[in-house]
Amino acid sequence: MAKISFHHSDGNVDVLDVDPGTSLMRAAVTNGVAGIVGECGGQAMCATCHVYVRPEYLDGLPEIGDDEEEMLDCTAGPRDETRSRLGCQITVGDELEQIEVDVPDDQI
Repeated sequence: MAKISFHHSDGNVDVLDVDPGTSLMRAAVTNGVAGIVGECGGQAMCATCHVYVRPEYLDGLPEIGDDEEEMLDCTAGPRDETRSRLGCQITVGDELEQIEVDVPDDQI
């Protein structure tokens, strides 16, 4: 199992244990994590799964693709040039067994 922690601005944290191969967006939507909408179902077309990856996990992420880069310019919450990612484009598993992210206050 992989572990994802979603930190909210009110101090609450949702900690999920999920199967390898699960995206952050899918884990959040399936488990009712507040603040992650996933309107497009994981196609990098809506930016409603925007998260801020905690710095200690940035080096373990894949590079941002063109579609994700374009959608990050459309996020409701402010984009952080270093930490902003789409949850649908991050999958936990063998190389990324654990990750912690901050959930923006606004997605839509």
